[in-house]
Amino acid sequence: MIKAALIAGEASGDLLAGLLLDGLHSQWPDLTAVGIGGAQMAQRGLTAWWPSDKLSVSGFGWDLIKRYPEITGIRRQIKDRLLHDRPDVFIGVDAPDFNLDLEAALRAKGIKTVHFVCPSVWAWRPERLEHICRSADHVLCIFPFEPALLSQHGIASTYVGHPLASVIPMQPDRTAARRSLGLDPQQSVVALLPGSRAAEISHLALPFFQAAARVQQALPATKFVLPAVPLYLPQIEAAARASGLAGHWQIVKGQSHTVLAACDVALVASGTATLETALFKRPMVIAYRMGGLSWQIMRRKKLQPWVGLPNILCRDFVVPELIQEAATPLALATEVLNWLDATTHQPDKIAAIEQRFTALHKELLRPTPQLAAHAIAQILSS
Repeated sequence: MIKAALIAGEASGDLLAGLLLDGLHSQWPDLTAVGIGGAQMAQRGLTAWWPSDKLSVSGFGWDLIKRYPEITGIRRQIKDRLLHDRPDVFIGVDAPDFNLDLEAALRAKGIKTVHFVCPSVWAWRPERLEHICRSADHVLCIFPFEPALLSQHGIASTYVGHPLASVIPMQPDRTAARRSLGLDPQQSVVALLPGSRAAEISHLALPFFQAAARVQQALPATKFVLPAVPLYLPQIEAAARASGLAGHWQIVKGQSHTVLAACDVALVASGTATLETALFKRPMVIAYRMGGLSWQIMRRKKLQPWVGLPNILCRDFVVPELIQEAATPLALATEVLNWLDATTHQPDKIAAIEQRFTALHKELLRPTPQLAAHAIAQILSS
């Protein structure tokens, strides 16, 4: 029997780890899994010692400072528990600030360690490469250019594709998605995705709804749909009411993929959701705000001109980015209106972005669970 310990933070990590567990169970039907996770991992049999949202932190400011003692305490308890009852392999799923230190401690004691999702050292914080080299026996990469970069620093890795590419259909069914959400098939629909963490919601929910109100003033028939993490529903509903966007918004619990399939345009916080939007072949406006201290640190460490994953992967500003002070309700609304105008009057522009995102989807599409499980099997047999 193989015993795996997995730790994933936030909803995106839980989704990735859930798909990975599918592959591990196919490789080892009697696999047992323990660690930190959410609903997706629980459905695959994970015994969770803590829920994944315990690791949810945004930026470098007060949110990190006030959560630091709790998070480091959890990491210390996890390390002691795993050293006492040793797994065959430890898999850190994303959450590098939490997982890499833990991996290093476990690896030093002879436990095989895998890091799933290469930290974005190609975008910022390149000093992490040395940390990865100490921490992980192997890295499972979700972007095709990453193994070559890691090999330059002596880090073993495997490109396994992006799991979302196999979950999201190559040709999303807009009509079925709208029917599921009770939306008019002819109405213009804008998806609002202000993030999945508390700090993101606090910085972006109100500006997103304020931008939506401006769009609604220009195009009164537009409908706005926001897929909410249930935990933050009260905060999101308060922002919606404060924006003055009465009667034109619909908040649903979860269902982000259905909302993205249904929409014409998305206003989305920078992060995994931007890649999901691209895989749904939808034009988008990428935005992000964070605390002032976090932004100053992030800006100094930034290595590329792009922030959003679709632009980074396409090596071009294929969709607009509005970051920090630039992410005003007026600027956000203007960019959304530009896309809505294109859906009506510039079909070639919409077709071009769909073709670009289709090519990206094909590049990322691999049998990720199987490739990841095979790589882990190789590590355990070495």
